Amino acid sequence: MSGWEAGRDDEEAGAVMRTVVRQLKLWREAAGLTQAEFGAAIGYGEELVSSVERGRRIPRPEYLDAADEVLGAGGKIAALKEDVTEVRYPKKVRDLKKLEAEAFELGAYNNSVVHGLLQTEAYARAVFSARRPPFTADELEQRLTARVARQGIINGTAAHPVFSFVQCESTLRRPIGGKMVMRGQLQRLLEIAEFRNVDLQVLPLGREDNPGLAGSFRLLRLRDGTTAGHVEVQHISRVITDPKEVQLLDMRYGIIRAQALSTRESTALIEKVLGET
Repeated sequence: MSGWEAGRDDEEAGAVMRTVVRQLKLWREAAGLTQAEFGAAIGYGEELVSSVERGRRIPRPEYLDAADEVLGAGGKIAALKEDVTEVRYPKKVRDLKKLEAEAFELGAYNNSVVHGLLQTEAYARAVFSARRPPFTADELEQRLTARVARQGIINGTAAHPVFSFVQCESTLRRPIGGKMVMRGQLQRLLEIAEFRNVDLQVLPLGREDNPGLAGSFRLLRLRDGTTAGHVEVQHISRVITDPKEVQLLDMRYGIIRAQALSTRESTALIEKVLGET
């Protein structure tokens, strides 16, 4: 159950967990089982069952499957898996994932690391491992799992949503995780660059003007006709909905894309850096 601790300050996750806990406890008591007996029946210890029923641990999908079978719930407990898996992730990750799911177009500029949706698992692990103070092993795995889950939105066979990414050349040359990790990451960028709904550009270091010096950001054009922005710096993650602020980001992104290399030129540069790595 490593990495499935319940967040204490997450109201949405807390509401879901209270519902799940109530159901699990009601089904167990209706079956006339103690926590120890129930734990033995599903292959878990009494202490862990107690932690789940007190809302301190989020039950994994296999826990719910075993509980459903042992308690004869006929799929009613197993049906909670999707909600439970979602609340495992930090709230800011869930909120961003929802925004990305509602977007028909997503644009992003990154000047520190490769964008999260484009990262290989090894690269993402290296990025999270560089954090100071460091994440615990459980926290690192939680964030890594959440990042990989978000990447499912990029599908090379889909037409929508449409993606455009501009990576500063520095992100291609910064050897995060070491040479082998970077080789894998650059190869992944070349793969994604072939997706028909993805435009991947590189902003060369030689450009004298760069309106993105203030940091990385993204724009999400939503299906309801509105546009939202998102910025993340240090430990702050902020969704921007004010039209004036969004317009400013939109203008900056347009200039950045105009200054960046074309998609074909960008692919050639990535291949060149890969050859040098």
